[in-house]
Amino acid sequence: MSPAAKRSFRVGIDIGGTFTDIVAIDRDGDVRTKKVSSTPKDYSLGIAQGLSALLHEQQIAPDEIGDVVHATTVATNAILEGNGPKTALITTAGFRDVLEFRRVRVPELYNLDYVKPKPLVPRRWRMEVTERVGPDGAIRVPLDEESVHIAAQRLRDADITAVAICLLHSYANPMHERRIKEIVRSVLRAEVYVTCSHEVLPEIREYERTSTTVVNAFLGPIMGRYLGALRARLGDLGLRRALHVMTSGGGQMSVESALTKPAFLVESGPAAGVIAAARIAARAGLANVITLDMGGTTAKTAIIEDGQPTKTSEYEIGAGINLSSKLVKGAGYAIKLPFIDVSEIGAGGGSHIWFDKGGHLKIGPQSAGSEPGPVCYDRGGDQATLTDALLALGYINASALIGGALKLAPEMAVRAIEVQVCARLGKNLAEGAFGAVLVAVANMVRAVKSVSTYRGRDPRDYTLIAFGGNGPIVAALIARELSMTRVLVPPHPGVLSAFGLLVADHERELVRSVPGLVTRLRSDALQRGYDELIAEAVTSLQAEGFERSAIVVRRFADLRYVGQAFELTVPVEGDAPPDLAALAAGFHREHLRTYAHMGESEPVELVNLRIIATVPTTQPVTSTARDRGGGNRGATQAAVAPARRQVYFGPRHGSLSTPIFARADLLGQHIAGPLIVEEYDSTCVVPPDCIATVDAASNLLLTLDT
Repeated sequence: MSPAAKRSFRVGIDIGGTFTDIVAIDRDGDVRTKKVSSTPKDYSLGIAQGLSALLHEQQIAPDEIGDVVHATTVATNAILEGNGPKTALITTAGFRDVLEFRRVRVPELYNLDYVKPKPLVPRRWRMEVTERVGPDGAIRVPLDEESVHIAAQRLRDADITAVAICLLHSYANPMHERRIKEIVRSVLRAEVYVTCSHEVLPEIREYERTSTTVVNAFLGPIMGRYLGALRARLGDLGLRRALHVMTSGGGQMSVESALTKPAFLVESGPAAGVIAAARIAARAGLANVITLDMGGTTAKTAIIEDGQPTKTSEYEIGAGINLSSKLVKGAGYAIKLPFIDVSEIGAGGGSHIWFDKGGHLKIGPQSAGSEPGPVCYDRGGDQATLTDALLALGYINASALIGGALKLAPEMAVRAIEVQVCARLGKNLAEGAFGAVLVAVANMVRAVKSVSTYRGRDPRDYTLIAFGGNGPIVAALIARELSMTRVLVPPHPGVLSAFGLLVADHERELVRSVPGLVTRLRSDALQRGYDELIAEAVTSLQAEGFERSAIVVRRFADLRYVGQAFELTVPVEGDAPPDLAALAAGFHREHLRTYAHMGESEPVELVNLRIIATVPTTQPVTSTARDRGGGNRGATQAAVAPARRQVYFGPRHGSLSTPIFARADLLGQHIAGPLIVEEYDSTCVVPPDCIATVDAASNLLLTLDT
């Protein structure tokens, strides 16, 4: 094969709690996919096994692989498990207990026994140093370097592994933080991870900045080891090209950048799925959609308006299952960084079915995960799960999951549901299993409402985009509960988050606090601030090999009315010095849109300057007709999938003989349910009173009767 004709692939790898998904796309848009069980003891092992199998099955040479983009749950799991490195904090004298005081928020308002999370840094390792910088950046108390040496020596004696440095007003003047870092580096071992708040989050609000810096330090050694191990495994496979990782805000960054700012990776997998859904919605001409990503452990929802996913910088990790970052506060560790705003509940395929003390049936958040997995996996799991209920109802083909590679034991699922669920409810098998599914659906309806109804949006005005291994199974049930009439199931729904990694842009989002009344600020001073932020972002992207001409920069300002505690972000048009009057007017309009009122006579103050520098990724044009290997139905599945099987659709319709289709069978057709569409990586259930078709872009479209 001549060099000009040599193939070239980009690979996306997403780790979930149950499965690891791999997608490879060549320059012609051909898609190859692989889905394997995750390996929680060493997630890089599952990646290596899945990627090796994909290369072998598709006869792809290692030197044909270009970029590899990765999303991982390693950072999230480290916080949830709390078994990270010994982390210390160095801060301004008098502020060591900021992590204890937090924001005095209680997520369970009437729970008098609520216990707040323990700080990631115990009090004995929170060191104070003498210094003080004012909010204007002026040095009021010079840094006492002797106090820094004493603190560093105590940390050395304690064998500390990671150090967070966060001074009170370092966002205004980081000089003292820089000097402390130099001293700490000279005293502690070279391998100790050290991070400063001005490097991660140069913003006001000492609690959020301290918490974010501590999380960054806590994750530094963990992500360093993990990404190092992943690089080594990829190298063993012959893959030595660039490795990029997904950020929580929906962009890509290099591994080198990720190692200095690992806190940016906390929710990378869910972000990738939302980005993919946004791209698919844009191609389908849908400006406003709600996403539903249901895998083996959780279900996640997000809203996309005017083609853009909703973002937030108010996020808490370790808060357990959250219905919305904006509705529940105080249960986790604050990270004030860009996040795609995703609501999450513990309702995945592996979620346990159980009964509370009052005898009420519950789903999750506990999950069987990949080890041992649901009862029907026959790997030692003994508690009934949602997957067992779906299998008992006939929704899932026991012989066809992952192209037949994952065999299920339906008799074990039936037995678990009968003994653990039906016997408690006094129902037959179909009624008991369907009841469990309805409870899970009710939980997911709450999640959809948290990003729509609870924020003044009517879900009936949106299209539901369902993906993940289990999302298309329950999508129609959720849509009907919300009176939604349109559901879109994209191609490769079970691995869509991995696909999203390959369509995400490279991004740098930088922020700088510049507090002051808009009427008293100088436009040229703001312009200098923007120029400095842009220069920093451009330099970072150029260091990764991108040309300046490829970088697109957008400017924003965080504003609020005087006396408000939180701000709104508004765009700053063009690249000329900002028009301050226009800035205030834009804030009034945004306040009206968000809160349904505004105060045009009220003074407006600027809090932060913000820029987003983007290198757009060329969007692949894929076609199911060209998919190969695991990416289509394939001969293996066609041979084992029955033409029909009995499926239970609830008490109204009962058990019906239901035809089984491949996605390609519905191209250009309009077929009334009930029917089931089986694919390599997912299954879509189309109930009665629903029409299914496949459009030219291979999207499976469901239209529900109103």
